[in-house]
Amino acid sequence: MTVSVLYERLVDDAGLFPPEQLGMDAAVARHRADAAAGDPRLSHRFLCPAARLPELSAALAEGDRFRVGLISPLEWGALVEAHRRLAADGRLRLVALEGPVPEAPDLVTAVRQAADALKNLPYGPPPGFPQYVEIPLTDGWEAALDELAAAGLAAKVRCGGVRADLFPATEHLAVFVSACVRRGLPFKATAGLHHAVRYRDARTGFTHHGFLNLLLAVCRAADGAAPDGVEAVLRSTDPVALAAEARAVTPALAARTRAVFTGYGSCSTREPLEDLRAMGLTGPGPRPDTPTDRELDA
Repeated sequence: MTVSVLYERLVDDAGLFPPEQLGMDAAVARHRADAAAGDPRLSHRFLCPAARLPELSAALAEGDRFRVGLISPLEWGALVEAHRRLAADGRLRLVALEGPVPEAPDLVTAVRQAADALKNLPYGPPPGFPQYVEIPLTDGWEAALDELAAAGLAAKVRCGGVRADLFPATEHLAVFVSACVRRGLPFKATAGLHHAVRYRDARTGFTHHGFLNLLLAVCRAADGAAPDGVEAVLRSTDPVALAAEARAVTPALAARTRAVFTGYGSCSTREPLEDLRAMGLTGPGPRPDTPTDRELDA
């Protein structure tokens, strides 16, 4: 399948995380099926907490080969232990690392502590290996982005979760996007981006950001829009207008956008593909016989 660079390798497999929260066996089975289907909109990167690596190894078959995005505290001891476990299992290949900033008096100090832990590991990552530090959008976050850029690290922004306070205000997310684009700082997003278009969940009452809204927000910022223009597309709930704007994105702008917004973790690997297909933005998705998230969790 040929897809626009705007959507290529966009979706990380976060099936172990809420609200899908698949059991390990079901998450491994789904990821194995996704790998066989080979949809290019999926990153085929399996996000796994460091503490669950033994459980992941136990669930794998002999022929499995999983590309792991490791979720770990960014502390030297925890990272060394996680690297040791990954190196001991030839079926696992570490392809990305992400974690929250450590506890510290302020965000700048926290980023420096994370950077020190990462650079002092006994075995360093290869060139281009992504390392994401989750930055809360609280006091000092812009200075923290400067520290990330100086250290050659990337940012991670939380777009939702199990509580209302985990969903960033639209104006704050717009300023974050503009700040990352201005610095040329890569970032990924996590949590809450369950659908392409912004919507309100009737069950929880939470208003979720849309992953297409976020993509187009980065497009606008990369094309020179001010934060208010970036915020406007984040607020849009019009799928027709959003799809039209997405179709108008040039390959050059798409490449600049994805150099900054590298992707996001989704607990479902099917819903993002279904949303894009329903909006007419990509071709057909995985083969019809690929198991659904719900079938695997049954």
